[in-house]
Amino acid sequence: YTPQGDNTEFLSLLATTEHVKPEYVMPYPGSGTPLANLVPAFTSPTRSWVMASPGYGSGASKDIGNKVVKVPLRKDYSHDVEAMIKADPNAGVYYICNPNNPTATITPREKIDWLLANKNKDAVVVVDEAYIHFSGRDSMSTDLVRQDKDVVVLRTFSKIYGMAGLRAGAAIARPDLIDKLAGWSAGMLPITGMAAASASLKEKNLVPERRKLIGDVRNDTFDFLH
Repeated sequence: YTPQGDNTEFLSLLATTEHVKPEYVMPYPGSGTPLANLVPAFTSPTRSWVMASPGYGSGASKDIGNKVVKVPLRKDYSHDVEAMIKADPNAGVYYICNPNNPTATITPREKIDWLLANKNKDAVVVVDEAYIHFSGRDSMSTDLVRQDKDVVVLRTFSKIYGMAGLRAGAAIARPDLIDKLAGWSAGMLPITGMAAASASLKEKNLVPERRKLIGDVRNDTFDFLH
């Protein structure tokens, strides 16, 4: 059942790509599972999940009864981190979808830095980077993981890699945060997803080629609509 070899290669390749140690990476079948597991791992009836509105997912778990606080985006459609802290200074998770779904907007690094500096010490910042490859590496937050910040970065191969049906993804975080998240099942890892994700990471030109192809189609669509 467990794709031994394929999953360890995927873990090693992703750790190398993101310049983190292997123990900072936990493979998943996509990023939906760790996103769901973060709720019971870091929130409770007294520690809320704070997120943007509109934003991705619900952040709720009917099993643990955690509170979800939704904060409107700023006028530029970035996350209003100051309002997120004000909405619940005692939250367990501050969730940043970056780029945001459905607005496709980036929340600047200085805002994430501010959030990390002003949250409670035992709260975590979850940065969901499902669409980050469309924005370029300068927008990525894995360097915060390398600095051992209270950050959990989520990645999926469902978007620019085109693997939504095969299921491959990961949570990238400090080992103690990974251990806490690991208390909730990662689910079975599909050998096809692990093998395809590993092959994708070995192809260094794949992401820029896909980004250009998708960008060209987008621009053609804009030109047509104009």
